[in-house]
Amino acid sequence: MRPTAILLLHCPDQPGIISEVTKFITDNQGNIVYLDQYVDRQDSVFFMRIEWELDKFLIPREKIEEYITTLYAQRYQMTFNLYFNDIRPRMAIFVSKMSHCLYDLLARYKAGEWDVDIPCIISNHEDLRYVAEQFDIPYYVWSVKKDHSNKEEVEAAEMQLLKEKKVTFIVLARYMQIITDKMIEAYPHHIINIHHSFLPAFVGAKPYHQAWERGVKIIGATSHYVTNELDAGPIIEQDVVRITHKEDPDSLVLKGRDLEKIVLSRAVTKHIQRKILTYHNKTIIFS
Repeated sequence: MRPTAILLLHCPDQPGIISEVTKFITDNQGNIVYLDQYVDRQDSVFFMRIEWELDKFLIPREKIEEYITTLYAQRYQMTFNLYFNDIRPRMAIFVSKMSHCLYDLLARYKAGEWDVDIPCIISNHEDLRYVAEQFDIPYYVWSVKKDHSNKEEVEAAEMQLLKEKKVTFIVLARYMQIITDKMIEAYPHHIINIHHSFLPAFVGAKPYHQAWERGVKIIGATSHYVTNELDAGPIIEQDVVRITHKEDPDSLVLKGRDLEKIVLSRAVTKHIQRKILTYHNKTIIFS
């Protein structure tokens, strides 16, 4: 795999941005291998993802960000992120007691579907240690007291571990604890959550049982980035499945879990591929 640079950017829409950026790359002997762009007509904002090969690129990779900042970011009021495909993201997984999402994530990782490292799994329960051991991944447990009196201490220890492991993003694989503002601020738009799509309806315990009692005709799952507002961050991926009156609560739970793991893995895939750009409380998902 040839090393490439990946540039994700957004700025006020105006003529010449694509031309200027592509000229910068080609003038410096970069071979463009991907380009996708979108204009939000309502807010007049331009979004772009562009990727180019680095093997003949004249500018050293450690200087590319400086060039873009100097030549284009200030001129176009541009916000951007620069990545390199040979620097693998490092994903920490947070879990509680449910294993379906964890198994799916780890199976895809072991199958080589993702160009990612998983240095640790963090939990508030011992229940899923056996899963981590099956995949030979270190498993760490910090229990949070019912009165949350040790919540700050626990999260400080977790953040220290994340720093030591050089984690770049976090996946909440049915982790049943609230993430505090401190961790969210440390990983802005880099914490991915999954939940059923009944919210804000059917809040609390046993949402599928509540849905069955109401006779719903579809169930779904939503994966999103975590923000300070609970379950209201930028949505990355969603899906639904139709159901009928023949279902019972147990079959709804099984179908819901299937959706949750699929939707979560799709969101993780897009994040690893650096194909998500967040703007306000929305995401632009590049193809």
